[in-house]
Amino acid sequence: MFDSTLNEHRSRLDWQQLLAVLGLILLGLVFVYSATMVNEPLGIWYQYRESAFREFLQWLSGQFFFRQLVWYGLGVAVAVAVWLVDYHTLARWSMIAYWTMMLLLVAVIIPGVGSVRYGARRWIDLGIFQFQPSEFAKLAFVVALAHFLSRPPGELKLLNVFAKALGMLLLPFLLIMKEPDLGSAIVLVPTGLVLMFMAGVPRRFLLRLAGGVGVVAALFLVDVLFAPPNWQIKLEDYQRRRLLVFFGVNYVPSNATTAEQRRLLEQQRNDSHSVRQALISVGSGGLTGKGWRQGTQNSLGYLPRAVAHNDFIFSVIAEENGFVGGVIVLTLYAVVLFTGIRIASQARDRLGKLLAVGVVTLLFSHVFINIGMNIRIMPVTGVPLPLLSYGGSSVLGSLIAIGLMQNVYIYRKSY
Repeated sequence: MFDSTLNEHRSRLDWQQLLAVLGLILLGLVFVYSATMVNEPLGIWYQYRESAFREFLQWLSGQFFFRQLVWYGLGVAVAVAVWLVDYHTLARWSMIAYWTMMLLLVAVIIPGVGSVRYGARRWIDLGIFQFQPSEFAKLAFVVALAHFLSRPPGELKLLNVFAKALGMLLLPFLLIMKEPDLGSAIVLVPTGLVLMFMAGVPRRFLLRLAGGVGVVAALFLVDVLFAPPNWQIKLEDYQRRRLLVFFGVNYVPSNATTAEQRRLLEQQRNDSHSVRQALISVGSGGLTGKGWRQGTQNSLGYLPRAVAHNDFIFSVIAEENGFVGGVIVLTLYAVVLFTGIRIASQARDRLGKLLAVGVVTLLFSHVFINIGMNIRIMPVTGVPLPLLSYGGSSVLGSLIAIGLMQNVYIYRKSY
């Protein structure tokens, strides 16, 4: 009896998943430091300690790696709080959280409320940090849709129930697209479709929806790549250029003047610079890499400093630790995702199963899109790499997602 009680206590947390998350956190801290402090001597800590302590603290508080450490600490604290509250209790508040995030998504696109960076209005400036509602809206969407779909299977066959679930997906999708944030909007689609499929929504509904999404996506690409300017769907100029770069479409029209050709060719080279240098970084790492803080693409500024520590952190890791480093990253993510699938299979009720599946799909979509754009199989969309990319909202959102999976695991025997 003592052994069974001990085993029950030991099974309260999924330690395999938590160890993989810890590994990703440590890698994130190490390589955010490498990406942002590449030209600083390692002895800078001692130099500041010999000078005024206050000066050292001021320097430290302004460094990306230190801010990332603070976000990791806050994220772990919030994740622990999330997994201590029964997920059934959390689900009862999910619609309030969902509509709160929808209001924040509306607020962020209002001039004067949302702050503009890199041509997009995605953040609310709170002074000490930039809050990005879309990161938390994705989590609120997962919990709310999982709760909505955890109704009796017979109700899921009703067309109005499917229409409501589709509306819950379309609303944040359209609001996030308005910012615009194409990457965050895209990850909602596979997450919502997988949740509906796992919940038991009739396949005829899902096949028609998937077919409709495919047709719209095809027409969208045809419009972006081939339609005359007056006929094109309204997109931000930088978004259209990113798609043109990804598909290798020449910017220069045949009737352009010599000066216009020269300007457009220069713009095309500039637009493709980041993805080209990211691919060079990944390829130049070889088997074991060039060594920590020894990556020339980053240190010489070929990989743009503004994105090396967030969108292209995988390229930094691959250049400095090579194929081995990339495999380690993918292995850690595989552990997190497969333990998440196992947690879903062990859940005793539909809500727990759907929550775990939704979080796994959301994280997988982020990993696939981010690493895909680093190796040029996906267009650049600004989707962060969970737990590795620099960013407060992204780190908090990723750790809350882990907390939700652990919550399902902790309470799997309660129902």
